[in-house]
Amino acid sequence: MTIPGSELEIHEAAVPIEDDAVVKVAGRSPTQLAIARFRADKLSMISFVLSVLIVLCAIAAPILVAMGVLNPNEPHQNLLSDDGVLPKGAFGGVSWDHPLGVDPSLGRDLLSRLMLAISSSLAIALTGTVITVIIGSILGIVAGFSGGFIDATIGRIIDLTLSFPQTMMLLAMAAPTVLLLRNEVSDAPGLGFLGKADLANGVFVIGILAVFGWPPVARVVRGQVLSIREREFIEAARLFGASRRRLYFREVLPNVWAPVLVYLTLLVPAYISAEAAFNFLGVGIKPPTPTLGNILAHSKDYTSGDPTYFFLPGFLLALIVVVFNLVGDGARDALDPKSHR
Repeated sequence: MTIPGSELEIHEAAVPIEDDAVVKVAGRSPTQLAIARFRADKLSMISFVLSVLIVLCAIAAPILVAMGVLNPNEPHQNLLSDDGVLPKGAFGGVSWDHPLGVDPSLGRDLLSRLMLAISSSLAIALTGTVITVIIGSILGIVAGFSGGFIDATIGRIIDLTLSFPQTMMLLAMAAPTVLLLRNEVSDAPGLGFLGKADLANGVFVIGILAVFGWPPVARVVRGQVLSIREREFIEAARLFGASRRRLYFREVLPNVWAPVLVYLTLLVPAYISAEAAFNFLGVGIKPPTPTLGNILAHSKDYTSGDPTYFFLPGFLLALIVVVFNLVGDGARDALDPKSHR
């Protein structure tokens, strides 16, 4: 085809189309778009892969201990120096049998203890995170959707909870609460590698994290619900006679999962750091059951004599916290493309 008055020629190409051919144009859902944005972020993908490896190590460690592959509590006094304190050799007694060396004073395999410590710390952090998110999401939905007196009451409870000094409450409640929990779990068989005393201390730490951690989650969810409750699909559900329970968990909850998911990924590293800090205060799971916190607390006495023993748990704790934080940042950017890191 030639356009009059110009030298431009446009040639029409005949594209044969079969009679039965149907061209389908498939759109992508918001979830698929978020996953595509997350996968396009190389730093977030690297962090996600590392976080999966860390979780797999945490799952595998108790199994390997039960199979006898890892021996976190077996002492090796022959690997210690003549004074029976510091390991023989360089870098904390590194050898083929003990790739990361052994710990001072007892000579236990450090690789085995660190792998089992990841399991203990992640179990506490993940359990505390799930309980925190559940409590915060439910109360945030109820407060934001109901409004009025219920909203005001939950808001005052949030303010009251945030006003308590968490550290002082932790230290004051530790001894009587742990003693009570030990009596309650006296007939319990324990939980895998956690004994009854460890189980009581772990439940106490999880309870403290959940009790003082849910208010920020409730505030975030409440803010989302305040805008969602005025939308048309909520009014339609009300007209069809939907119950409060259906409105909360079938209509509102699926529309606030994005900020809840982001908060969940950010709470895990925060709770891992908190568990380590509690051990420095003398609260938490006690040795010989290893956690990243009590290993790091024990290693501070050997910073000059065995710096490797101090560096490895500190580096591992920092790596876990950074990796999970980067995954949370990537999830936030993927779910909210208008945000900038």
